[in-house]
Amino acid sequence: MRLEVRIALSLLRKGSAHSFGPDPSQAADLHLPRGKGPHPVAVVLHGGYWQTTYGKLVSRPLALDLAARGWAAWNLEYRRLGAARGGGGGWPQTFDDVATGIDHLATLDAPVDLSRVVLVGHSAGGQLALWAARRPELPAGAVGAQPAVRARAVVALAPVTNLVRARVHAEQLLGGTLAEVPERWQQADPVRAGAPAVPALVVHPAADETVPVARSREYAQATGVELLETAGVHRDPLDPASEAWGAAAAWLERHR
Repeated sequence: MRLEVRIALSLLRKGSAHSFGPDPSQAADLHLPRGKGPHPVAVVLHGGYWQTTYGKLVSRPLALDLAARGWAAWNLEYRRLGAARGGGGGWPQTFDDVATGIDHLATLDAPVDLSRVVLVGHSAGGQLALWAARRPELPAGAVGAQPAVRARAVVALAPVTNLVRARVHAEQLLGGTLAEVPERWQQADPVRAGAPAVPALVVHPAADETVPVARSREYAQATGVELLETAGVHRDPLDPASEAWGAAAAWLERHR
């Protein structure tokens, strides 16, 4: 089944909607598995170069697959760059939304186990997932520091791991160049920030035409984070039937 068809069919399975702020993009959908729980939680972060063109709908097939595998899937939205759909993203809004959205799990009246939370992000969402995994290590007063909910593992799918290579998109996200706001780049750029202190996996299709697999190779070499290369192109990890997602889901099972 084509990914586009999977996304369209997922419109019928929205999960329960939750808001963690006044902006429409400060929202998440919770997809619960069968059974009483408490269930381990997978936070899902979509990509799209932090732009409003893409939203959490594109990652709903992964959220549904995770729920079928026994995870409570928290498909998280956040403010993004651009005029469409309200926009309002950038620094610190995008990062604050990811942090607040994850911490909002602690307020839910739902059968979730907050001692077993993992992060899953694709593309730009992979960058955000790697950043969120390092929240306990951020300095006091930094955006996202002192998390109420901590991740125990993170999977980044075809992620943006070098913000310098992302150029103008990253400069828009961080509100300035590396020379202008170096502290933001140090905290947000995965290759500069270093590996998270929790188990981390990067899954990257070798034929990725959007984010070259070379970026993940460089990141893995610099940080020691585990890298798994698979067949496919950039969007393949969003497809539950893909080799890339199968490998990621199997790894997550070992960190349940």
